[in-house]
Amino acid sequence: MTDHLPASLDIAVIGAGAAGLAAARLLSRHPLDVAVLEARDRVGGRAHTVGFESYGLDMGCGWLHSADENPLASMVEPAGLTVDRTRPPWESQAFNHEMSPGEQAAFREDFAAFEERVAEAAARGREGPASTLFDPDSRWNARIDAISGALNGARFAEVSILDYDAYRDTGVNWRVVEGYGRLIERLGQGVPVVFGCPVTRIDRSGPVLRLETGRGAVEARAVILTLPTDLIAAEAIRFDPPLPELIETASSLPLGLASKLHMTVTGAEDFPKDSQLWGRSDTPDTAGYHLRPFGRPMIEGWFGGDIARQLEAEGEAAFFAFATDELVSLLGSGMRRRLAPVATSMWGADSWSRGAYSHALPGHAGDRARLKAPIENRIFLAGEATSDGFYGTAHGAWIEGERAAREALTALGLDAGPEPGDDEA
Repeated sequence: MTDHLPASLDIAVIGAGAAGLAAARLLSRHPLDVAVLEARDRVGGRAHTVGFESYGLDMGCGWLHSADENPLASMVEPAGLTVDRTRPPWESQAFNHEMSPGEQAAFREDFAAFEERVAEAAARGREGPASTLFDPDSRWNARIDAISGALNGARFAEVSILDYDAYRDTGVNWRVVEGYGRLIERLGQGVPVVFGCPVTRIDRSGPVLRLETGRGAVEARAVILTLPTDLIAAEAIRFDPPLPELIETASSLPLGLASKLHMTVTGAEDFPKDSQLWGRSDTPDTAGYHLRPFGRPMIEGWFGGDIARQLEAEGEAAFFAFATDELVSLLGSGMRRRLAPVATSMWGADSWSRGAYSHALPGHAGDRARLKAPIENRIFLAGEATSDGFYGTAHGAWIEGERAAREALTALGLDAGPEPGDDEA
């Protein structure tokens, strides 16, 4: 970390999330002047862990998805942290209050059939809203849309068929006991990050890029830009001359919203460890509840899509009120006395995020590739939104950060080094 903003750099990395840190770590192998310019006062971006008692609570990403192919999974233990391989809660519903075993089986069958229709349509090259592939006679379409809120941060009407089908999920999902955000933070140790340094303008009119920041100006031969798409689309950074195609492309890959609410619960031994409940099955405006994560006396609520935006607009207290009402309806009036709020994520209201993770609008599945196309061979974009198969994940952002770093090195005439995945913590 550094408080010093250099006057000139070989490569300026904008954003100290997973993509930016991955890029900077790879660039550090070369004799270059590199710095990461970060608007916040911390690293991690949307990977952020807060402490509560002896626990680490993830406010953003919390799962090492596709852990058998996830390069970050092999970095957890060398970083002094702990991998938890307990099966995810969505594979184990608590009780049968929400749905009977027969209804649970029927839902799983309908969701599998929907995903099969998506795969078949994608194989034929069909594009459009994924919701057009709902079975109109299925009673589970609202629940399927609630799942989309968790997966995409938006309903399936806003999600491209081709893009949804392109996501790669190996089905192996692990966690970091101390927090995913803590892992990203540790991997950022030693990286030269300038905090409180938002970049507001990039002048590309000359042979060297000139960046205007909240802490002064800096020149760079190349830039790696890792901002969330909603910030790019809103022109939080202005380009001179403008880049209207970049703005348009980012707009077609908007951030959905997924929000978390961490609560304590007394008498938690009543609940099976690492199990799940959903609130309602007749509307997508409901939440999922992870009971006793890691065996802790807590419940983690998950809100995605429209309901997350509605509650965020009402304020943090609205999440707890909504969750309390749903859990009371599922588990009885005594739950009202047993719950207490601890922490709520508000990624949509976060001025440096404006959402959780990206989805491609219908008709725009190809825009992920367009988003990461180098600009003038000196501006390189990276982040979860540029990942074709691992979008919406921290490891997708990490892989893309390394990819952008290699492209920047090649543009500067340097050997890019080993392939992605060979980085060691």
